[in-house]
Amino acid sequence: MSNTVSWRPKAGEIPTDPGVYRWLDERGRVLYVGKAKNLRARLSNYFAPLPTLHERTRRMVLSASSVTWTVVGSDIEALQLEYTWIKEFDPPFNVKFRDDKTYPFMAVTLGDEAPRVMVTRNPKIRGAKYFGPYPKIWAVHDTIDLMIKVFPIRTCSDSSYKKAMQTGKPCFPGQIGRCGGPCSGKVTIEEHRRIVDEFVRFMKSYDKKVIAGLQKEMKTAAIEQRYEEAARYRDQVQALEAVLDKSAVVLRDSVDLDLFALAEDELAAAVQLFTVRGGRIRGSRGWVVDKEIDVSTGELVEQILQDTYSAGAELPREIVVTATPDDNDALESVLGGLRGRGKVQIHTAQRGDKAALMQTATLNAQQALMLYKTRRSADFATRSTALADIQEALGMSDAPLRMECYDVSHLSGTNIVASMVVFEDGLPRKDQYRRFSIPQSTDDTESIYQTLSRRLARLDDELAPVEEVGEQRKRFAYRPNLLIVDGGQPQVAAARRALDDAGVTDIALCGIAKRLEEIWLPDDDFPVILPRNSDALFLIQRIRDEAHRFAITFQRQRRRRDIASQLAEIPGLGPSRVARLLKHFGSVKRLKEAGLDEIASIKGIGPTLAAAVADRLGGEPEAAGGDDVDQPDDREGEGVDVPGDTSVPA
Repeated sequence: MSNTVSWRPKAGEIPTDPGVYRWLDERGRVLYVGKAKNLRARLSNYFAPLPTLHERTRRMVLSASSVTWTVVGSDIEALQLEYTWIKEFDPPFNVKFRDDKTYPFMAVTLGDEAPRVMVTRNPKIRGAKYFGPYPKIWAVHDTIDLMIKVFPIRTCSDSSYKKAMQTGKPCFPGQIGRCGGPCSGKVTIEEHRRIVDEFVRFMKSYDKKVIAGLQKEMKTAAIEQRYEEAARYRDQVQALEAVLDKSAVVLRDSVDLDLFALAEDELAAAVQLFTVRGGRIRGSRGWVVDKEIDVSTGELVEQILQDTYSAGAELPREIVVTATPDDNDALESVLGGLRGRGKVQIHTAQRGDKAALMQTATLNAQQALMLYKTRRSADFATRSTALADIQEALGMSDAPLRMECYDVSHLSGTNIVASMVVFEDGLPRKDQYRRFSIPQSTDDTESIYQTLSRRLARLDDELAPVEEVGEQRKRFAYRPNLLIVDGGQPQVAAARRALDDAGVTDIALCGIAKRLEEIWLPDDDFPVILPRNSDALFLIQRIRDEAHRFAITFQRQRRRRDIASQLAEIPGLGPSRVARLLKHFGSVKRLKEAGLDEIASIKGIGPTLAAAVADRLGGEPEAAGGDDVDQPDDREGEGVDVPGDTSVPA
């Protein structure tokens, strides 16, 4: 294989101006559309030596047979042309938006003679004013029901309105008090328009002055003994207060913004949009984005914002994002043009209420991403397809109905542990998870070898009877079809060595390298690349992530026990004081970061013991073997860990 593709254009042929480029295959199909401030500098990155490219970028380059470009006058023009071509050609290697549903909006058809309030999923009604999106359709109906008690405007269909105006007979919703338009015979077209304007103004601002005004009218009517009118004002006040109560207050009343949170991995990203108007969350929306080639978070945010607002969504003055796009100024100019009034500011939230709201939205996005990936492997038909694809990709004779995945975790070479998780028919079997304590190891490959050696030594136990003399022991159901290790070629080679030493030849083996999500087989120089959006890759990712989570959880438990033992060795620090310290600070990290005065303030500690604690814990390194992210302390696979024995239920 040459260092790059043979058809690479000469560097001097590519202009240094801003522009948009298209990668084409041999049939002329557009594979990818991108933009650049300097076309020559940007395209030269794609023509770097192929082994240095991201795996999926390399696949795109090798799939193409030519690249073309169009020079434009500015970064803003490049941004606009890029989006236009992405929508026109739908390139397979650009980001794919997978909205999990179409969200309902409240729309007021201001372009009509007598505007109507309605529930719709169509974001392109000419002249309409939109509010939302709402998470559920019943939420829109509830809001409309409450609002028309205060601002009685038209709710009937266009055909009913036209018939009522021609015949002079009120429309049916008007007869039962559900429509307040001119078709009800209660107001003129001009009076109705004024009510509509008040309706829209309140929905845009949630101005509490409206409620204060109604309360004043209610009191006046009561004083003048107009009790029916006072009761009507009371009902209107209650309706508006109910509308306000349904929207969580998160920021100042004057704040209007959209907040976009992302949770992403190599292949997909979950987006969570919070719409804040008048300081209140007026709607939320979530969807999933598939990534084909490697893109930065800033590039992803840029494409998400363009896709969202070019589809007709209401543009606020302020947009808060996870990471600002590289061409932030140009994007602000483009969105400002779409908004049509004033500038649009795009920025991140560093502190305060907006940062807290971003944290909440990010948590929702993380849960949505996890749910998306879980659902991909939960359906029976999907699982069957995934298992068949894994069988074909790895060249197995049978589908991997039982898969075991292994991961190692340690604390800078101490407290080395490993995990084994089991999936049968594509679903986790938590009762058969196992945990391994590794007394001593030189590196992760040696730890993998030790773990697999101990596991393979128990393969024959699966043929033993469940009942033993004087005891009942759990055993595995049957031999695995596939062993998966978390890692690339070195980890796979270590696992293969364990299989060879055990004389096992009928179990398939592979590894998944996290950075590029490629699948490595023993003795292969090149990885297996599963399609980005394939169910097979999602299933392998899920079992890998579960093994990682289980290993980290066990390693954290071991670390906690070790820290308690270290503290107990300090003279004068008995079990009750150790328990108080760990209970107060909640984690070793917080205890290490605490000052002497804070530690000494704990009951029974004092300055001398506080200094001893700080000295004992000083300089402890963080965990290795994966991201040490806080996870719930799951109870599956609980039991004792025996360094030389895997038969004890984990």
